[in-house]
Amino acid sequence: MIPQGFIQDLLARVDIVDVVGRHVRLKKAGQNYVGLCPFHSEKNPSFTVSPGKQFFHCFGCGAHGSAVGFLMDLRGLPYIEAIRELAQESGLKVPESSVDIGDQPKTNAANSLVEVLQRAAEFYRRKLKAAPAAIEYLKGRGLTGTTAARYGLGFAPDAWQALREVFADYEDPRLVEAGLVLAGEEGKRYDRFRGRVMFPIRNRRGAVIGFGARVIESGEPKYLNSPETPVFRKGQELYGLFEAQESIRRKERAIVCEGYMDVIQLAQAGFEESAAALGTAITSHQVSNLFRLTDHVIFAFDGDAAGRKAARRALEATLPIVNESKRASFVLLPESEDPDSLIKAHGAAAFEDELSRALPLSRWLVRVLSEGRDLDRAEDRAALLAEAKPMLETVNAGALRLQLLLELAKVSGTPAADVESYVGAKPWRRLPTERHGGEPARGRAPVDELRSVILKRLLAFPVLAREFNAPIADHFLDGTESVDLQIVETWRAATAGAGTPSSGALVEALAGSESAGTFAALATQSLALDDDLEGARADLSGAFAKLDLRRTQHELASLAQMPPTSERLERMRELAERQARLKEKPVAPDSV
Repeated sequence: MIPQGFIQDLLARVDIVDVVGRHVRLKKAGQNYVGLCPFHSEKNPSFTVSPGKQFFHCFGCGAHGSAVGFLMDLRGLPYIEAIRELAQESGLKVPESSVDIGDQPKTNAANSLVEVLQRAAEFYRRKLKAAPAAIEYLKGRGLTGTTAARYGLGFAPDAWQALREVFADYEDPRLVEAGLVLAGEEGKRYDRFRGRVMFPIRNRRGAVIGFGARVIESGEPKYLNSPETPVFRKGQELYGLFEAQESIRRKERAIVCEGYMDVIQLAQAGFEESAAALGTAITSHQVSNLFRLTDHVIFAFDGDAAGRKAARRALEATLPIVNESKRASFVLLPESEDPDSLIKAHGAAAFEDELSRALPLSRWLVRVLSEGRDLDRAEDRAALLAEAKPMLETVNAGALRLQLLLELAKVSGTPAADVESYVGAKPWRRLPTERHGGEPARGRAPVDELRSVILKRLLAFPVLAREFNAPIADHFLDGTESVDLQIVETWRAATAGAGTPSSGALVEALAGSESAGTFAALATQSLALDDDLEGARADLSGAFAKLDLRRTQHELASLAQMPPTSERLERMRELAERQARLKEKPVAPDSV
């Protein structure tokens, strides 16, 4: 893998305006540049490029990312190839893999790995023809030979080194780097996949980049996937998307289900517009890829606990991406049913009926937030709004955000203006430090809003991470809330190297995080703000001052409830002096 430090150094040298400008006609607009989005058709420019943050975002289709992400999305390049192209343009040599491949120069590592994976896929496909048990298993699942051929299904023989048959040099380090071979103790090597039906995973250009594998009898794990490699990132690819993309465009919808067999069974039943995540929760990057092919994405998951969890994660991944011109719908199949069983028992029409009853995103959001709550109780209504707040913060589409707020106001029995105020729906603006009467502004922002301010400003201005090392560690290092963990993750990524990453480079460094969609959405929001480094520094100072003030007041209140002792009275005096000093400091904005 390419060292993260090199990627950050590369992005520090590359100007995203130059990279994008080779493909998009850009015009200066204030601090940023704008142009017509290359990822969807539009008449008015909604595509914004920030030279300061080294980040692009389309307010129309939701596409966003760094210079690396732009090349990947525009030209379908694998991650490592996009890095190499930028490095070549910058006159930099990409550090080679830590695996020693010998004296031959490695001029195109990604293509080399893809060639290895393609040869393995052809080997597995040949072996399927000579594997009666695997053929019977697939027939038992109702698959035809045509379907198996369309998806390139194969079989990995139940032997420790079956790949020796196709790779004369079994010691070739590329076999390990591609995830095909494992190196055990004392350098012993053996095939990763043995005695399994093989599902090749293809990228959008049809190249094999990895495999999913399933046992045909008993055994654990039931499913085994390729590890992440220089050409395979699970959060960026979708199983079956290569085969489905033409149908997605023709039918003007994409169906996202849970597993490989679901995709294949649905395609065989006529739903060729189906794809699935790769053993992980759906990501914003994957949803964005689908929205570039169609305006309507339907998430269809099993009705069990795992399906409900997958649907919840899909909702969270979609909120930062969806806009007024896109639609996301959600359906949970009847409990104990999956697409395969439903179609076998009741036919393709039954599945189409389920799709027709899919809930739109707005109603699904309300259903998810209402689940397990008695909305006749004030406490449960408050909990619903508290859970909704961080989700709505990621929504960039203004009109959609307003409608979601109105839905939440209705279900919680709360005036819309109060919900809007609580979740911070109004565009963020910096408040004046003085009121008309000369009295310092004293915000009443709750702690969760203060933490949100801190996370947003660190993502927008990573240079501040080192400057605020001490207060970040003091307030968040031992935190357990999701936003605490996100702040710490952002802080560590921003301070990992010797230099300071741009906002775009920081988001790229966090691309593998479970919170990658949230980080990208919050970084995107900063593009619409008229902000600056000094203002962001003041915001952070004010936010930490408020957090310190709340902590001080809490300790004072606790001591006041205890019997007085000389030590406690002395501590209360110190705290009172600290409280007075903190009240003199500028505060964070009330609305974020």
